[in-house]
Amino acid sequence: MLTRIVVRGQLLTLLFGAVVLLAIWRGWLEVAPRFNPWAPLDVREAPNLLTDFKLWRLRDDRNLCDQALATSGMQFTRLADSTPQPGCPIENALRIQSAGVSLSSSFMATCPLAVSFALFERHGLQPAALAVFGQPVVRLEHVGSFACRNIAGSQRPSQHAYANALDIVGLRLRDGRLISVLHDWSGDNDEARFLRQVQAAACEHFNLTLGPDYNAAHRDHFHVDMGLWRMCR
Repeated sequence: MLTRIVVRGQLLTLLFGAVVLLAIWRGWLEVAPRFNPWAPLDVREAPNLLTDFKLWRLRDDRNLCDQALATSGMQFTRLADSTPQPGCPIENALRIQSAGVSLSSSFMATCPLAVSFALFERHGLQPAALAVFGQPVVRLEHVGSFACRNIAGSQRPSQHAYANALDIVGLRLRDGRLISVLHDWSGDNDEARFLRQVQAAACEHFNLTLGPDYNAAHRDHFHVDMGLWRMCR
């Protein structure tokens, strides 16, 4: 009897949720855009439970992508779909020139990667820098996003093959200090604590984040991507 009541309650909750979503979708119920699953993603707003859904929607919707990017403060150039190397198609992609922070070089990124990076920079990276050092990060050092190759030791294409991944090697503070993943990860000082906060923030904003503790190949960088797998290591 109790099980039947619980199941019935769950079904009613699902039904109520479906009715609310339908009402929002049809415009019968007005809610703030950040709580509307069909409203464009606003990078300036703190992420919530709908953020992943909104990121998923803009993968194949370039209008939604452009609306999200318009709130990001990024400087970018939209790229035509192409296949720079056989087997490595680039679709719905941009070239990012700056992203709140300056970059060691511009990089190609799919729209989901670009928007996730903007969320990470605004809501993860900079709050961590201010909390630990009392100053922002002004430059991000990376070693690229696009590389037409498989995952090491695998026959599966890397997310780098689609410009859907980025490797971050260092972060320069306003006072000129460079926090290096290779040199500052180990230890119990401010630099190491900061890098661990950065990795935790990356895990919140990207689908997959791999750092120095994952394996030797990642000892000098954070790998972040927007592939189908979710992992934080």
